[in-house]
Amino acid sequence: MFDPLLLLLLSLAGEAFAYGDLRFSPCVLGSGGLIPPAEARCTSVVVPEDPDRPEGRSIELALAWVPARGRAEPEPVFFLAGGPGQSSRDAYPLLAAAFSELRRSRDLFFLDQRGTGASNRLDCPSEEAPLAAWESADTEQARAYAIRCRDALSERADLRFYGTREAVADLERVRERLKAAKIWLIGVSYGTRLAQDYARRHPDRIAGLVLDGVVAPQRPFAPEVARNLDEALARQFARCAEDEACRQQFGDPKALLAKAKARLRAGETLPMRYRDPQSGEWREEALSYPAFAGVLRMYSYQPIGAALLPRLIQEVAEGEDHNALALARLLERDVAGQMALGMQLSVLCSEDADTLSPQPGDEETLLGPMFVNMLAAFCREWPKGMPDPDRRQPLRGDYPVLLLSGEFDPVTPPSYAEEAARELPRARHLLLKGQGHHVLAAGCMPKLLAQFLERGEAESLDTSCLERLAALPFVTGPYGWEP
Repeated sequence: MFDPLLLLLLSLAGEAFAYGDLRFSPCVLGSGGLIPPAEARCTSVVVPEDPDRPEGRSIELALAWVPARGRAEPEPVFFLAGGPGQSSRDAYPLLAAAFSELRRSRDLFFLDQRGTGASNRLDCPSEEAPLAAWESADTEQARAYAIRCRDALSERADLRFYGTREAVADLERVRERLKAAKIWLIGVSYGTRLAQDYARRHPDRIAGLVLDGVVAPQRPFAPEVARNLDEALARQFARCAEDEACRQQFGDPKALLAKAKARLRAGETLPMRYRDPQSGEWREEALSYPAFAGVLRMYSYQPIGAALLPRLIQEVAEGEDHNALALARLLERDVAGQMALGMQLSVLCSEDADTLSPQPGDEETLLGPMFVNMLAAFCREWPKGMPDPDRRQPLRGDYPVLLLSGEFDPVTPPSYAEEAARELPRARHLLLKGQGHHVLAAGCMPKLLAQFLERGEAESLDTSCLERLAALPFVTGPYGWEP
């Protein structure tokens, strides 16, 4: 049976589409699977690797255009992905529902930031890689791995020029090629840093901003990762205490976590058989403390993952590690597949390395100093670029800004958005109940997003529809949230 989307693309294969002075051809975003691929129009834009040396090596940036379904407004929308290291083009099929209302009257653009996706992606060797989430105590292993990755990638990239400063220059170059007088930026997580840096450098080109999971420029992001996670877990545990089914099944999750941590730190684990969640093959290994911490961290990002946490913590506290092992295996593959680690290091090591020191009280947190120490070990071997000297200054501007936060976000808590909004007189912050990290597609947000751009202001938005949002019930039994 023929795929209708494939047939359509074949019929349009010889057709070109123009936007500004760029020419686009039909393409498909996404690889299928559980998430259906999305039709788009694609092109590439050649830029100098070093923006200050246009005569030097060039790289191609992959750009996708998803046209408005109706008559398009003159100010297009750019989506800026997170990570750093995620592909904006790959993210579109996952977020198509979030943009469904917006597409009625807006052209959408998805530019793979240099070093990601199809824009000279900087992938480190996958074999013997440290944990994708970087929760490890072996800093010497991290340094050795960083050296191997640096040397491999340096054959085709100058790693000093893959930071946010260069991405701002790329985005401005693409805007010029599209001949768009002003643009809207929608950034998620790290994408909010890129959006704010672009707006700081090119305020006259900004129609407005949507910042989801806000990174506040004036906050030292990396050193606060451990504390932010612990505070998010504490809020989840308090929610369990207020839920009768969760309380009866698990008692005090905080006490269970302390028991699990003590057991793993004491090395009281034995190799355990479990099924690989992707291949289905049987594997055997012992659960490490860093792997367990990484699972709790990443599964707290979204409501469906957070609903599993008390049950998972109870299992590990009681010595049943097979589910945690399977989830750790799945995470290593998923995170590594989504993130271009080389690009991530070029950003963080150039822009955040000077903040990498453990904070008082870190030893008592789930992550402890592991994340900071691991990143510092990577950065000791990674080439450093020249970041924007104003990158830690708060953004100021007289354009509409909508800031979005999830109530249980473990990495960019709502306080970050409040701090970022203080210098923005036309900003409005929405806190979505029961949600985690990035909330563009939650509930009625797609409708509110379209209304915000249509009106050009956030003050009049009726956000009462968000009150219907709530956290998912905790999983209390093997088949879901029933006992």
